[in-house]
Amino acid sequence: MIRWLIVTLLALILISGLRPWLKKMGLGNLPGDFRFKLFGREFFLPITTTVLISVLASLIAKWL
Repeated sequence: MIRWLIVTLLALILISGLRPWLKKMGLGNLPGDFRFKLFGREFFLPITTTVLISVLASLIAKWL
């Protein structure tokens, strides 16, 4: 279970870093992708985008 938590955390960090590129593809604005401001900084949690990319990666890995 801890392995999945680490993988999910790394995916969230990666997707947050790739946000401008993903926004051009339309993946940063799905329902479940949260943006909020805290202490003057903007935070972005792309939960739905992470799940969608994870499912796609699983399907690709299963077919290969």
